[in-house]
Amino acid sequence: MHPNTRALVAATAASLVAGGGNAGVVYDYSRSRYLRISGTASIASVSLYDYDRSCHFSGSASSLYDYGRGCHVSLAIDGESFSGYDYGDGHHFSGTVNGTSVSMYDYGESSHFSYAA
Repeated sequence: MHPNTRALVAATAASLVAGGGNAGVVYDYSRSRYLRISGTASIASVSLYDYDRSCHFSGSASSLYDYGRGCHVSLAIDGESFSGYDYGDGHHFSGTVNGTSVSMYDYGESSHFSYAA
């Protein structure tokens, strides 16, 4: 999965687990950098903007579209856990949210990633 897509999924999951709301900066521990985003995420609608790639990441909570890559991403939230599929790379991912901390496993990369959202 593209690193920015992964960070946007983490921000979306964190927002949805918290009950929805505004999304802002996400810290990507694997790249030791901040990703500047803006927008809102709720079960009914996700509308985020990735300033790094100058593109939108939006849709419903379960069916998202990454306009920077031109691909769909599915997302399912179950309590504080989430899982999904990146149709651009053809791989699954899963993770957990603990407050503002997000841990995600990307099956395509065979690696764990951590974020602060």
